[in-house]
Amino acid sequence: MSKVMDLQPSWTSKNTAEMQDRGVIIRQELPASLRAHAAALGTAPDELGVEGRDGTGLKTEVPWVRVFRREQSPSATTGWYVVYLFSGSGQRVYLSLNQGTTIWTGGDYKARKAEDLRARVGWARPLLTEAMATRQDLHQTIQLDAKTPLGRGYGPGNVVAIAYERDNIPGRDVLLADLLFMTGLLGTLYEKERFAPHIPGGSAPEVLEAEQSAARTAGRRTPGGTKPPRSGQGFLLTASERKAIEFHSVRMATEYFKAQGWSVKDVGAKESFDLLLSRGDERCRAEVKGTTSAGTEVILTRVEVQKQRTYYPHNALVVVHSIKLDRTGDEPLPAVASCTAPAHGSSTTET
Repeated sequence: MSKVMDLQPSWTSKNTAEMQDRGVIIRQELPASLRAHAAALGTAPDELGVEGRDGTGLKTEVPWVRVFRREQSPSATTGWYVVYLFSGSGQRVYLSLNQGTTIWTGGDYKARKAEDLRARVGWARPLLTEAMATRQDLHQTIQLDAKTPLGRGYGPGNVVAIAYERDNIPGRDVLLADLLFMTGLLGTLYEKERFAPHIPGGSAPEVLEAEQSAARTAGRRTPGGTKPPRSGQGFLLTASERKAIEFHSVRMATEYFKAQGWSVKDVGAKESFDLLLSRGDERCRAEVKGTTSAGTEVILTRVEVQKQRTYYPHNALVVVHSIKLDRTGDEPLPAVASCTAPAHGSSTTET
């Protein structure tokens, strides 16, 4: 760590001799040292991931080494992890409980919205309050002295961190104890997100799945060819979970419309919309979307959009949001849901 901090003032995006030395420490030496302590961290070696990055091609201002579980955080752009972040000035290094702060677009990295990262931090911190109360040296903000947008982007993703100043780096035993404490917090988040229907600031499952499908169709890959996450910045749903959400959403929408005096027929199996509504001489075709997220984003296919435009103004879009799935049984079951009043007679737009 001291060697990296000494090299930081010499940072340049070019692959100079100093940056080559820094790269060896970040990519090889420090990760190897951390892997040697996998047993002490209570994680099986095949489950523990350790990797360091200092930039591919152009060298990054803030190099890092992260510790994670492979399933929960298959790439540095996804999920929660513990990471050593070296400040641009070399004055300090943080051991930070952080998250993926960028999105891989297939060609480069795009920064996630700071408000989304802060929303996820707001979800995480209350879950760790009791454990964090045992420490008086934790930082909720980090100062990386970064000049580049990528370097500054780590700040909003920080849940909590321990700072080591350049002239006061503790011994190996203290560093290991701190790492054990932070990976304990990380384990708590991994466990909590398993049962969270949706984490604020994360992509809705349907949106995440559609984006990944589009990326595959376009021939784009995630860095390193990593598999999509089951958790992290967004949950991917299983087929049975999607079926449960769909069934529950249609049932809620049916109950809603019947309460408004409509006769309701489920035609989703043969039509491009879900419900055919009739009330006297009135007819309306309703599309129903269900989601475990807050419902600010839903996916409409091109065909659905085109059809709804032809039905306008005798159409409706119903969003059943905040559905909570009970995953404790053999089959997932909806627990709670809210139904947004349908946008009756309004045009729809493709997302």
